[in-house]
Amino acid sequence: MPPIPYNEALDRVRRSFPGHEVTVCDGDHGQESGVVEAPDGTTVASFRLTIREPRAAPPIVNKVRIGGVGQYCGTSDEIRAWTQAHSDPLYLDYNATTPLDPRVLEVMLPWFLTPSNAGSRTHSYGQKSKEAVENARRQVADMLGAQPEEVFFTSGATESNNLAILGLAEHGERTGRKHIISTAIEHKAVLEPLERMTQLGFAVDLAPVTSGGYVEPATIQRLLRPDTLLVSVMHANNETGILQPVEEIATLLRGSDTLFHTDAAQTFGKEVEALKRLKADMVSVSSHKIYGPQGIGALLVRRRGSQKRPVQPLQFGGGQERGLRPGTVPVALAVGLGEATRLAALEWPTRRTAALRLREQLLRDLARVDHHINGDPARCQPHVLNVSFPGLDSEAFMMSTKNLIAVSNGSACTSASYKPSHVLTAMGLDDGRIDSAIRISFGPDAKLRLVRFRSALNIILALNPLVASE
Repeated sequence: MPPIPYNEALDRVRRSFPGHEVTVCDGDHGQESGVVEAPDGTTVASFRLTIREPRAAPPIVNKVRIGGVGQYCGTSDEIRAWTQAHSDPLYLDYNATTPLDPRVLEVMLPWFLTPSNAGSRTHSYGQKSKEAVENARRQVADMLGAQPEEVFFTSGATESNNLAILGLAEHGERTGRKHIISTAIEHKAVLEPLERMTQLGFAVDLAPVTSGGYVEPATIQRLLRPDTLLVSVMHANNETGILQPVEEIATLLRGSDTLFHTDAAQTFGKEVEALKRLKADMVSVSSHKIYGPQGIGALLVRRRGSQKRPVQPLQFGGGQERGLRPGTVPVALAVGLGEATRLAALEWPTRRTAALRLREQLLRDLARVDHHINGDPARCQPHVLNVSFPGLDSEAFMMSTKNLIAVSNGSACTSASYKPSHVLTAMGLDDGRIDSAIRISFGPDAKLRLVRFRSALNIILALNPLVASE
């Protein structure tokens, strides 16, 4: 057979099995193997492409071999890869939510199965529940370099953000400080409470960001006014993974009456040393970003000497959490957050190293196709990649690869709206780059099944052959 381009070789297999699904499973520099499936999902044959020039764009195929029904042309490793490739899609959306760590579930289970209410102090069940909640509070406080009494449990970072911002309305009215600074790339859990503050008569400035996806401290400094009540800047952006200069901003505000809040949903348990150093007045955290349960988070409200706590409750009834956040604390969830925090404190260095290795592999795989990394790579968290593929529609890509990989093209809270990313827009990217952007965020299990990511890249080439790298 004369040498033919890669896509032509695949077309030859497809023509041999009209109406069937042809899927590449795995390969190396010298070959790729795959299977042919009937519409009902039955595997009817397999094939192998012998690649003479793997570095060509597209690769040049020297031989196409098709096996009969029940035969598989690949090696045992490729058969194993095929089995993995036909399980659930490879999950690459850890910034939306992480899976629950089985070790966390194990410590939570007893609290689901026994009466537990930390507010019931008249019997041993309540006393044990309170001890468990306070232990979890200490674990969160230790991670933040704070005191346990400064940590208030909430339902998650969204509620924490609302409490940190809207809870200052009364303090702002009383002190005459009615100006707030934030950034144009904040999560909607910050931007929408800020909109509400404008309705209450507060002035809000949203600082622009650079094309690298971060705000300059000097920009914040220029926006400061004598009546600035609050500066709220996220620690890392949820769409791009770009770390913001929160330590520099905290230094700018040191000694002033302006409060500093950071949404640390994406960095709690990951940027451990930086968060311990950070002297923010308020920090929002969430459990389900660090392999803990959904439905629990916390707000750190740091003391300023003997000053009265400026944040006021948004709800009333019961007086739990020292009157700031009423409602029965879910003991099992609090224990889960505490255990997830404890494990993160022990394992974050190895998790970071693993993420860096996996990132390097993903970048090597991405070299097969034309792409742009969105955001300054030097400031990006190791487990996040926001990538644009020129000429490719991200929605079409996600639909075409939904059985292979689970990714997103924006925040999980706004992905149903199909609006252009306000984050990438604020970075000044053009419409084409925004429309073709995909967020890839991963955890340790992804390294075992990268064959699926490579198969997804093949679909990119099929959707738009023009994105093949030179």
